[in-house]
Amino acid sequence: MTNHINIPDEPYRLLFHGSNQKVNDVKLLESGFTKDFGYGFYLTEIATQAEKWARTKARRKGSPMLNVYYFYEKAYHELKILRFPEMTEEWLDFIVACRNGKKHDYDIVEGPMANDEIYNYITEYLNGTISRADFWTLIKFRYPTHQLVLCTKKAMEYIRFKESRAVNG
Repeated sequence: MTNHINIPDEPYRLLFHGSNQKVNDVKLLESGFTKDFGYGFYLTEIATQAEKWARTKARRKGSPMLNVYYFYEKAYHELKILRFPEMTEEWLDFIVACRNGKKHDYDIVEGPMANDEIYNYITEYLNGTISRADFWTLIKFRYPTHQLVLCTKKAMEYIRFKESRAVNG
């Protein structure tokens, strides 16, 4: 996936990845901090969300970059996928399990993102500081977010690099 390619012939949607560098050669994250949906390569359908993440990463080093990918929709028919259309009890339980290091066997997981504020509420829930009911009350009016994580090498076959653009700081 190292080459810039033209628009694919198959149905696709554009997904974005914010970084502090151009990311045309995608690699799976397989260690480090635990993430919402486990280890993998995280993307979003919301460009502004990826741009915000790019600015955050570039504060440490590099320049904020929005990386754009074609995501082949045939993946939804050929891979093992878990989708959360909205924040639900099952979504919360899955994030808690992943953040506690539990592995899963999905190729792709997609759904709302637990941003920093929501992650803080999750931490408070895990620590017993707030109840599950309090958690849902606190996140009720948060803006929509989206994330799609490619969790396996097989899933990586369904994306292609399109381009990388500088993000205004």
